[in-house]
Amino acid sequence: MTAHKLTETEIQAALVSLPGWIVKEGKLYKKFEFRSFSEAMGWMVSVAIYTEVIKHHPIWLNIYNLVEVSLLTYDLGHVISNLDVELAKKMDELAAPLLP
Repeated sequence: MTAHKLTETEIQAALVSLPGWIVKEGKLYKKFEFRSFSEAMGWMVSVAIYTEVIKHHPIWLNIYNLVEVSLLTYDLGHVISNLDVELAKKMDELAAPLLP
């Protein structure tokens, strides 16, 4: 999939289908809270496998059962792209069965 920068209108439209995601400091952002550290780490590994496939990687911070995620596309000049939206959707899909 080829990355392309999203317009502000496209970003706002995407957020409608991304519950809990916001734009923070120019990045797509969400905080995930899992039931345990092992579930948080398991989810991160699942996401990591997917990111290798699409060659697009998150900025994330893990503290016990919390994972904060920021997404932007460096190759296009540090902007939000279609790849960030796709990765956010996949993260939500993988997290759904693990969230309290």
